[in-house]
Amino acid sequence: MSPAKKRSLIRRDHPKLSISQQCKLVNLSRSAFYYSPVGIGAATLEMMQEIDRVFTKYPFFGSRQIAAYLRRGGIVVGRHRVRRLMAKMGLEAIYKRPRTSQPHPQHPIFTYLLRKMGSSPAECRIGR
Repeated sequence: MSPAKKRSLIRRDHPKLSISQQCKLVNLSRSAFYYSPVGIGAATLEMMQEIDRVFTKYPFFGSRQIAAYLRRGGIVVGRHRVRRLMAKMGLEAIYKRPRTSQPHPQHPIFTYLLRKMGSSPAECRIGR
């Protein structure tokens, strides 16, 4: 059951059960009952539009470069705020990522010849 539906089950003016008891019964924390979500402010929306404009122009920019670009344009913003807003918008820089676990298709796969020799390193020693 969603928290919104649980909130609708709780009655503030119940004659016998307090809000705390009702929250326990529907398995909802009291802070979740009293919390009302805050919308996104106009300044944050403007910042998100600027980030989107810069990211559209330079899709390989990360949060550091976008923050520096905006500061050069006169918009004071920190890198962590840009990073948070980029994550909220689902933006991620385009760059070549490491492929360290991808074997080359032409590379031969060698069998491990000492597998049946024993489990401890002392048993695997040859020549002693």
